[in-house]
Amino acid sequence: MDTFDWSALGDGVYAWYLAWRVPLRILGVVVGAIVLRALLRVSIRRVVDRVVNGVKRAQAVEHTVELSASPLMAVRVVQRTRTIGSVLNNLVTWAIVSVTIVLVLSELQFSVTALIASAGILGAALGFGAQNVVKDMLNGLFMVFEDQLGVGDIVDLVTTQGAVSGVVETVGVRVSQVRDVNGTLWYVRNGEITNVGNKSQGWARVILDIPAPYTADIDSVERTMLDTAQAMADDPTWKRKILEKPEVWGIESISAEALVIRLVVKVRSGDQFDIARELRRRMKDALDELGVALPALNRLVLDGLDAKAGAGRKPATSAKPVARAADDDAATGRD
Repeated sequence: MDTFDWSALGDGVYAWYLAWRVPLRILGVVVGAIVLRALLRVSIRRVVDRVVNGVKRAQAVEHTVELSASPLMAVRVVQRTRTIGSVLNNLVTWAIVSVTIVLVLSELQFSVTALIASAGILGAALGFGAQNVVKDMLNGLFMVFEDQLGVGDIVDLVTTQGAVSGVVETVGVRVSQVRDVNGTLWYVRNGEITNVGNKSQGWARVILDIPAPYTADIDSVERTMLDTAQAMADDPTWKRKILEKPEVWGIESISAEALVIRLVVKVRSGDQFDIARELRRRMKDALDELGVALPALNRLVLDGLDAKAGAGRKPATSAKPVARAADDDAATGRD
C-alpha cells in the first residue's frame, strides 16, 4: 500500500502514476530479474574461472588444451567444474524465470495462491505426461554430480533410441549435446541414456594386432615391435602422454593366413587415437626395415545358395557343353 501522498504533486502527476503504476512495477520486476540473472551468471563464471585458473597455475600451463599433458585429476577437475557451471546456469535461469512470472502475475491482480493451487491440480493431472521431463532432469543431475560425463569427454552413449558416440559439448538439465566424428550434433535426452562409456576418464589403452607370416622370426618381430613402441614412448612429443612402458603380449591368434601378435600401450585418456595412428605408422616403417611383409589376409566368401548349402556342394543341374547341345539339335531336326 502506498504511503506517499501523490496528490500533493498535482492531479496530472497523480493521474500519470495511476495509469503507469502497474507497468512500471512489472518493468521493475523484469529488469531486476535480468540484473539478478546476470549477476549470478557472472558469479558462477568467476568461480569456474578461479578453479580452472588455479589448476592451470598448479600445472604451469597457459591454455586449457595443454592440460592433456598434465595429471589426470587436474584435467578431470577442469571438465567437471565447467559442466557443473553449465548446469547451475540453467538452474538459475529456470528459477529466476519462474519467480518473475509469479511476481508479474501478482502485479496484474491475479490470485497467485489460487493459481498455484490450480497449477498443483493441473500438475497432478499432467504428471503422467511430464514423467519423461522429470526423468530427464533427475538423470541429468545425477550424471553430473556422479561425474559420469562432462564437457569435453569422448563418450559412447547407449540410449533407448540407439547408440551415440562423440565429444560432449554441452550437458544440460534435460538434454545433452554430443558431436560425432562426422560433425553431426546429437541432442540426447538425459532420461534416455541407459549406459555411459567414458573414454576420457582415468587412462586408456592402445592395442595393436600385427599379423606376421609363418616364415617370419617371431622373436625378431616381437623385439622390433617393442623397440619401436619404446622409442616412441621416449620421444619428448609423446613421452608425457604414455603412462607405462609398452608391452608385447605375444601371439594373440593363429589363423590360416597369419600369426597375430599383440602390442599394448597404456596412455592418457583422450590421446589414445593420436598415439595409435602414430604408432601404426612407425610400426609399418620398422617392419619394412626388418624385411617382414605383412601377409595378405584373403578369404573366400560364398554368397547366395552356395553359402547356405555349404562350400563344395555341386549345383543341382549342370549346363551341357555347347558342342553336345548343337549335336542334339541336329539329331532332332530342330533349328
